[in-house]
Amino acid sequence: MEGRLTCWDGREIALPDVTEWEFRYGRGTPCDSFLLTCLWEPQGEDPLAEAVTFTAVENGETVFTGVVDECERGWNGQGCFLTVSGRSMAARLLDNEALGMEYQVATWADILRDHVTPYGIQTLPGASLPAVPGFVEETGSSEWQVVYEFCRYYGGVTPRFDRLGRLTAAPWPEEKSLRLKENAAITALTLRDQRYGVLSQVLVRDRTTQAVQTVENSGFLQRGGLCRRVLTMPGKSSYQAMRYSGAYQLARSAEELRQLELELPGSFLAWPGELVELVTPKGTANGLWRVAEAVCGLNGKGRYTRLLLGEPDALR
Repeated sequence: MEGRLTCWDGREIALPDVTEWEFRYGRGTPCDSFLLTCLWEPQGEDPLAEAVTFTAVENGETVFTGVVDECERGWNGQGCFLTVSGRSMAARLLDNEALGMEYQVATWADILRDHVTPYGIQTLPGASLPAVPGFVEETGSSEWQVVYEFCRYYGGVTPRFDRLGRLTAAPWPEEKSLRLKENAAITALTLRDQRYGVLSQVLVRDRTTQAVQTVENSGFLQRGGLCRRVLTMPGKSSYQAMRYSGAYQLARSAEELRQLELELPGSFLAWPGELVELVTPKGTANGLWRVAEAVCGLNGKGRYTRLLLGEPDALR
């Protein structure tokens, strides 16, 4: 593992030998994060306080790009130490508050221009998101909340940052990245079915006209689910906005209906959004899953990857 810090003035600092590390990748909220522990010896000038961004490279491949939140160095009874921690580039959007405003018609290009590009964040092409009439960003919202709501709420896709620190809002790929057969070295497996909190129906009501739109999770209803919520929208909300609201609430609640946790020896075996096919001797959890979160690390016991997976259609 090679770690590199970049200072505000462009200087680069190569981190000493890394002894322990952990990278957490998810769906953008909360932010992806990293923590590294390195061998360290104090040598006069200490430029670490000037570090702004961090890059990790494993076997020639960049596995993380983000911002530095904290850097600690010193010594104790066990010797000298250096730890560096931080978050993905999404932190720049999470840490900055948006200026409340209303668009007559908001496009993805508008959102990037006003809420992403000013923070030096690069974006990947390919996102096909609808224009949203009357899009409102509430005062007090973070820049990330504006981006997330526009993409997830209206476009049905989850915005995320790749390992090079670039923002993308394209659907997840549908290719399988990992196939775990009968002899796969799975060190831990937990299958969880959680009905609590999953919504079967959402009634969306216009505050002024009292018009009501009903959105249902038909699959959960057929399985005996019975959990309704009533969502009140601002006055004179459009039919489309009301449907978006109900569908969004249903989709978010369904993400945790069925989850699988796996732990495997080795690091960086799968990434969020990728498909994993599982075939176990006992048949538990066999089938196709999508990675929701991944934790990759190195500690005293060696390398590991912990995966949180869900049903492919529930994770978008």
